Amino acid sequence: ASNANRPAPAPAPAARVTSAPRPAPVPPSSGPQWTPRALKLAQEAGLDPATASDIPATGPGGRVSGDDVTRYLETRAKAAAPASAVQPTPSCAVPARDETVCIAGVGYAVPKNIRPTSEILREFPGRTVEEMHRLTGIRERRYASEGETATGLAAIAVQHALAQSGVDVTQIDGVIMATIMPDQPVPAMASALAKQLGIPRALAFDLNAACSGWLYALEIGRSLIRGGTARNLIVVTAEILSRITNPKDPETAFLFGDGAGAAILTDAPDGHRLHRMSLSGDATQFAAIQRLGGGATKPWPQPGDVDCKDFYLQMNGGAVFKHAVVAFADEIQATLQRHNLKPEDIAWIVPHQ
Repeated sequence: ASNANRPAPAPAPAARVTSAPRPAPVPPSSGPQWTPRALKLAQEAGLDPATASDIPATGPGGRVSGDDVTRYLETRAKAAAPASAVQPTPSCAVPARDETVCIAGVGYAVPKNIRPTSEILREFPGRTVEEMHRLTGIRERRYASEGETATGLAAIAVQHALAQSGVDVTQIDGVIMATIMPDQPVPAMASALAKQLGIPRALAFDLNAACSGWLYALEIGRSLIRGGTARNLIVVTAEILSRITNPKDPETAFLFGDGAGAAILTDAPDGHRLHRMSLSGDATQFAAIQRLGGGATKPWPQPGDVDCKDFYLQMNGGAVFKHAVVAFADEIQATLQRHNLKPEDIAWIVPHQ
């Protein structure tokens, strides 16, 4: 064959200067064996397993584990550091600013149906509108109509909050729903809301802490963002309590209504800040507010339950008021001390029981 028909030789590759790969460490022939992860960490740290005989072996079967190597390296690094660099870190060293997240937007939703105090008083002829307003501060409350759902109210509130925040719903990492009366027990109402909003892959869960649920949900949201689990969260509460309020019970008939509120929490460094909260409870007052029916103990009314009393909210108003006032004072004082503030430094106090 002629040379013209032969393919031209491939050009020689450009020379490259590379360092020879470091040989994998070989575990010692005697002594404890090493796990693969321990050998890898040893290689990265420049240790020779054949000579590193002072590493405690606490892994499975008495082997040197990856955790053993990590602890050994940390101990060696601390021992090598100058004494001036090893200083205990005070628990309050992290500035409060570093614990905060941004409240980027808020929103709310209420049903159109208004239930004025005058209508409720038809069951209580001995009382007046003025008296009930003085006792409760409430002139009217909203009641959901047939077909309205808590999830629907929550979705409206969230849309308002998203619009105010400028955050697109596709950027939302999770939904935290505070409610004692979800539309259905399972799955979580937060999941139903995530589906309705078009973010079915977002983390979503409910929490039940009654009136304080909104505050618990905000603190959980703040913690998830500060911990790196999420960057943008929806925190929402929604209740349709009119459906479990006894219209003939003077302790509850004037108080409860329906609605939803939402906030968008983000990791943005500016904007309105949500600080770490001080949360507490008093389980000695477990019976002060109850709904005995609807759970595993009493899932549905028994034949003799003519008035279904256990399926309504029940409240000892005097006990709730007394303990709430004391708890408010204690929490306010503790919060002032934590932030090194005095009462005269505060412009607004907004109680939420």
